[in-house]
Amino acid sequence: MSWHGHGRRGYHHGNLREALIRAALELIGQKGPAGFTFADAARAAGVSSAAPYRHFRDRDALMADVARRGFDRLADDLAIAWDEGRPEPVGAFERLGRAYLSFARREPALYAAMFEAGLPPDADQELRQAGERAFEVLRGAAESIAALLPKQGRPPASMVALHIWSLSHGIASLFARGDAARRKLPMSPEELLEAGVLVYLQGLGLGDGKRRGGP
Repeated sequence: MSWHGHGRRGYHHGNLREALIRAALELIGQKGPAGFTFADAARAAGVSSAAPYRHFRDRDALMADVARRGFDRLADDLAIAWDEGRPEPVGAFERLGRAYLSFARREPALYAAMFEAGLPPDADQELRQAGERAFEVLRGAAESIAALLPKQGRPPASMVALHIWSLSHGIASLFARGDAARRKLPMSPEELLEAGVLVYLQGLGLGDGKRRGGP
């Protein structure tokens, strides 16, 4: 289910927390993650400016909940794309990048809340755990890729994961978002990412997808 594109929804059914989340996402889509106040979110949800304090101590807490949901959703998408490396790790690894781009395109407001709201990663424990869960999928995939390489000179899996995450995130942020912030590109973001991952894997000796590892 996409959070954007549903139009304005007020607080009508007794679920204030969800109404505020929806309102925040709509405002992020309209004004960016820093373009509205806590009172704006309350107004968009159709409640008084005091009502949000029943669930959130302040605006940062609301944004942390939005970002946490984004990371939870991204972690699920990445896990499905990775599928425990089936049928072979290199092809499954490439699917992870496409899933990342798809998420950024499909959920631009969530994506902005996750990475552009200026929230310190350690400010909220649940947000930190959600972010770690998403990265753990990528790190586990990188472990499978690293295991294809000879043990001597094998790069740390966490480093591989950070490299691929940086590449995917950069392309998603510049070219694959589903909002006005995306740049023009003479090829699809998926093609650009595929080429980048291919060059990276070739640099590791895995561009052909064949196992080269061993003890």
